[in-house]
Amino acid sequence: MRLAVIGAGAVGRSVVELASEYGHEIVAVADSSTATVADGSGPDGTRGGANSPAGVDPDAVVARKAERGIVGDDDPEDALAADYDVLVEATPTTLGDAEPGFSHVTRALERDRHAVLANKGPVAERFGDLRAAVDDSDGEIRYEATVGGAIPAVSTVEDIEPGHVTAVRGVLNGTANFILTRMAAEGLDYDHVLAEAQDLGVAEADPSFDVDGTDAALKCVILANVLSFGAADDPADAREFTLDDADVSGIRDVPGSALRLAAEDGRTVRLIGEATGETVRVAPRLVPENGTLAVSGTQNIVQIETSHAGRLNISGRGAGGPETASAVLGDVGRLE
Repeated sequence: MRLAVIGAGAVGRSVVELASEYGHEIVAVADSSTATVADGSGPDGTRGGANSPAGVDPDAVVARKAERGIVGDDDPEDALAADYDVLVEATPTTLGDAEPGFSHVTRALERDRHAVLANKGPVAERFGDLRAAVDDSDGEIRYEATVGGAIPAVSTVEDIEPGHVTAVRGVLNGTANFILTRMAAEGLDYDHVLAEAQDLGVAEADPSFDVDGTDAALKCVILANVLSFGAADDPADAREFTLDDADVSGIRDVPGSALRLAAEDGRTVRLIGEATGETVRVAPRLVPENGTLAVSGTQNIVQIETSHAGRLNISGRGAGGPETASAVLGDVGRLE
């Protein structure tokens, strides 16, 4: 398959680097609108592109990005018009109207091309609009990488069939899980462990998206949409979820004393997200200290409750460039 990659952050670059191992060719790459020139030769917002019908050189694209902060000197808009089979949407997640990612995907669908998303925004905030665009196109969309990095949560739910899945829950944010794990293991308070996580690069300078539960909530919203639309006989009868429909609490107010008391009772605290076809909830919850949900560090886990197969557990790395790129490229393979 011929791929155009929009967004050259960690995920986009990893897709460029790994595509050939999966039998695919990169014909276009474009920086997202948030890209900057690393050596100071251009202002914030400088963007670039690399386009070639014969295929771009992945090593050159990645090296150029590392050296100058842009993937090439071509117009990044040309990537959207390139002769590709699949558009990979890997720009940063935005909320509300989910732009520019939503427009990137719909432009691909208008050309009857496929799109694979790593960007959670369009799937979490405008799922119904995406489905309508797919209905008017010969193209399809896939979005495994929007939930749980390398964990095949979406495809597993689809394989079981959403009508036979009663709930999906789990630990879906590595930053929050790292903080809670360290608080429990060392008896430390939130502020101390957050500073440590930021020093290690596990937490962003502004950790709000992770520690306030937003990231986990977006993933659960996506799963709720998969369950709702997948189980409906008529898509018009499905309930569409957005972030506004989620009941969300983060971990900022979890005291170290709560984890110490939980440990005395053989339990610990994890930020647990849960999705059904009717509700989305994210909050810190007590779980057994040696139970399935008590994954440690930056690990993620997804539990799928089914009508006939019991409970399925899938755990692994929920973030990271190569990990998420593997989910993107797995989706590309499903489109062949």
